[in-house]
Amino acid sequence: MPIYTAPTKDMQFLLHDVLKVTTSSVPGYSDLDPDFTNAILEEAGKISSEVLQPLNVIGDTEGCVLENGIVRTPSGFKAAFDQMKEGGWTGIDMPEQYGGQNMPYVIGTAISEMFSGSNQAFTMYQGLTHGAASAILAHGTDAQKDTYLPKMVSCDWTGTMNLTEPHCGTDLGLMRTKAEPQENGSYKISGQKIFISAGEHDMADNIIHLVLAKIPGGPDGIKGVSLFIVPKFLVKDDGTLGARNGVSVGNIEKKMGIHGNSTCVMNYDDATGYLLGEAHKGMRAMFTMMNEARLGVGMQGVSQAEAAYQNAVDYAKDRLQGRDVTGTKNPDGPADPLIVHPDIRRSLMDQKSFTEGGRAFLLWGASMIDAAHRNNDKDADGLVSLLTPVIKGFLTDEGYDMTVRAQQVFGGHGYIEEHGMSQFTRDARIAQIYEGANGVQALDLVGRKLAVDGGKHVMAFFEMVKTFCKENSSISEAFTTDFIEPLKSASKDLQAAGMYFMQNGVKNPNHALAGSYDFMHMFGHVCLGLMWAQMAKAAQSALDAGSSDAAFYETKLITGRYYMARRLPATALHLTRITSGADTVMALDAAHF
Repeated sequence: MPIYTAPTKDMQFLLHDVLKVTTSSVPGYSDLDPDFTNAILEEAGKISSEVLQPLNVIGDTEGCVLENGIVRTPSGFKAAFDQMKEGGWTGIDMPEQYGGQNMPYVIGTAISEMFSGSNQAFTMYQGLTHGAASAILAHGTDAQKDTYLPKMVSCDWTGTMNLTEPHCGTDLGLMRTKAEPQENGSYKISGQKIFISAGEHDMADNIIHLVLAKIPGGPDGIKGVSLFIVPKFLVKDDGTLGARNGVSVGNIEKKMGIHGNSTCVMNYDDATGYLLGEAHKGMRAMFTMMNEARLGVGMQGVSQAEAAYQNAVDYAKDRLQGRDVTGTKNPDGPADPLIVHPDIRRSLMDQKSFTEGGRAFLLWGASMIDAAHRNNDKDADGLVSLLTPVIKGFLTDEGYDMTVRAQQVFGGHGYIEEHGMSQFTRDARIAQIYEGANGVQALDLVGRKLAVDGGKHVMAFFEMVKTFCKENSSISEAFTTDFIEPLKSASKDLQAAGMYFMQNGVKNPNHALAGSYDFMHMFGHVCLGLMWAQMAKAAQSALDAGSSDAAFYETKLITGRYYMARRLPATALHLTRITSGADTVMALDAAHF
């Protein structure tokens, strides 16, 4: 049976040593003292390991079952969902006005990582509800908020997002779902949506679907898309549930992973829906949900890598295979443990340096979302919008890769189900696809985000890196060599790639688009390099202050040096690929593939 221990200590380090949340001007951050956050994280960690993690394999093996139009979730899911609701975990960062606890999003992100690491498929039910509630909070009328949010914050009602149709995924302008206006101000929604996570289940009294559809007579393409609230059961004026709406499950998708989540084909047959936001402005409202969801999906990449890494370390310390070439380490046994071998160490260090760096990147991103929403910080909003495709694309690509490396540590035992390692890989795989496939994230980054506000936000990022390097170059010669110089070099690679796009992309857009995926990964490595430099600075400060937990901080420095020396130089490879241009990418005629 796989293991999982919530990384609460690392989260505390990031919140207080690195982000220094209590000194922030963001409303609510001054309340996040170490004792308070530790109590919350420890309790969430306990639920993760004691309640959710034991259900992870059960969800994977049982899956969801469709019976007479009702989806039955795996054994134990409903009881665990009730426990999550009773503890108030479903509304941890939602407004108190609607029953939430109004904690900062950065705390909600840390908690979500633990829940997802212990059971990703289960955590998606409340995660999707949070996203749908956020869209209603941002774009709904007061009446809509009062009707839906209290029940969604508590997860008595859950929520979904309905975008994809059988003939259109990324290109939503091709959708056919129609919304016919009615005299009473409602709409009749008809069409089919696919890949709808948590589309139907037995854990909530009602499901509030947010559905993209086109109002007849509207603009063509994506400009004609509107967003609608379509409840499973209609809600009466007094808030009680009324008649069943015209929405049903056509099928449960058979998937590679996340078997415990009911991914459904949803059929809408003259279902009653209510416009959310403005007509023909559905994508604006949906992106409130999508941007939050993309950071959450990046979190899934880190969470699955963390869970897989913990199991790989445990196995590598216990499994006896071969002898250390430098001398026997286990003289009383027939062989030494796997962890003595350099190649195993390389794999584990790749995993450890990614998960800890990726977690820092996520929490930094979440803190920018808090600054944008709670402080109306336009610069923070611009920067996190720029980095969202990097958070989603880079962290899920790398997260999946790290689950494969963890599986590899087990050898043949990683390929069979007894040790449960394949589930981490299978569950992580979806994160590279949904909420905008990673290739689309890269195109969005290069084709749109870099140029927003005249390139102001990417220039602000470069200036941030430059300022950090300048202000911290005198810490010590070792710090400069190990952290500052590698970060400078990687940042220069990233700037050189951006300059290549500027000089060549206008003449031939394919030169930019063919390099977009490499650019996204290059950007991700620079972000993790910045995170590791900041973590190393914090760790060194703690050691200089005589911390009683020297081993923790020394481990941080060692892990950071590994990332800077062994992982960050990947930017040079990405730059070489980018500057090779699009000619070799586009040379082969389609008929010859």
